[in-house]
Amino acid sequence: MDIQGVVAEGFEPVRDAFVRNFEVLGDRGAAVAVYRDGRKVVDLWGGTRDADGTEPWTEDTAQVVRSATKGVAAAVPLLLHQRGLLDLDAPVGSYWPEFKAGGKEKTLVRDLLAHRAGIPALDRGLTAAEAADGVAGPRAVAAQHPFWEPGTGHGYHAQTYSWLLSELVLRVTGRTLGSVLAEDIAEPLGLDFWIGLPESQAEAGRVGRVAPVEPPESAGTLRTRPRRNVSEAYADPGSLTRRAFAAIDPLPDENAPAYRAAELPASNGIGTARALARFYGATIGVVEDGARIFTPATTGLAAREHSSGPDRVLVVNTRFGAGYMLHGPASPLLSPASFGHPGRGGSLAFADPEAGIGFGYVTNALAKSVTADPRAQALVRALRSAL
Repeated sequence: MDIQGVVAEGFEPVRDAFVRNFEVLGDRGAAVAVYRDGRKVVDLWGGTRDADGTEPWTEDTAQVVRSATKGVAAAVPLLLHQRGLLDLDAPVGSYWPEFKAGGKEKTLVRDLLAHRAGIPALDRGLTAAEAADGVAGPRAVAAQHPFWEPGTGHGYHAQTYSWLLSELVLRVTGRTLGSVLAEDIAEPLGLDFWIGLPESQAEAGRVGRVAPVEPPESAGTLRTRPRRNVSEAYADPGSLTRRAFAAIDPLPDENAPAYRAAELPASNGIGTARALARFYGATIGVVEDGARIFTPATTGLAAREHSSGPDRVLVVNTRFGAGYMLHGPASPLLSPASFGHPGRGGSLAFADPEAGIGFGYVTNALAKSVTADPRAQALVRALRSAL
């Protein structure tokens, strides 16, 4: 495998693990990047731009990162909070009056961020066109009766997170979440990351095509095998698990131009591993040219546990901060101090404030993993060994 890029001295184990991901674990096209104390120490890529193609992955190839989008999207409401424009302890209905319907009047902004709002699913799934139009999704979640009393438990809002965050940001700022991300975070930091791919980037042909893959036999015992109760929850059409992931039904074509152009903060972010690593580096400190996103107080808010224990959707124990998944058995990150977000199928990005790490991994080979992909975990273990 021809791996391109650079690795700083001492971080060679990450390169070795990246190579092994292709040779043993079935990666087809991928990139990994690491910032430490604001300085880029790993920037690698390899394989093909399309999961089922032959054109090589290049330095600026970007990919859909699925739910790893959520961690980047969460920076927008936290930035608004940091600026004094959004109170996390205020009822959502104080910004979005229609949201009070169905017994949700006491739902707090921090409940939305920590997956405690009680509306991970919809009574009727939206079509791909409805999900992307910016109107049907917010209207549906505002009208939805919660599946549990908001604030009393948590369950992963796999798809509805898109409309909850996007409408809240729109009501507070008058701008879409994707535009705030682009203008206030991505452009100042020089990040190749978009929620709502601009036509100029689509025309540039930078974005590769993703595709589902089965892990090869060479993966051996590392093949993803979810526990029986988890598998049963995903297989049962009536389960909250299945309904949460089917809030868009049928699932959209992630390679379609219309899907990529839409703003779905839960799932359709497009970017590079380098952008994700730099983004997370800037959430915990200053990166190379003096840029940063969060104050120390906001960093602490992102990493502080808001939800913990049995997840009513994922059917495992999960932990969430204000918009970020936290380190735990279901989603191992670098250390208990880490916060970030995996993407179903493989992608992973996080920060570790104690180690000064910003990490990003993206892939076009979408496996069946949800929160702990073997390829991403191999890279995290290698990084841990290098510190």
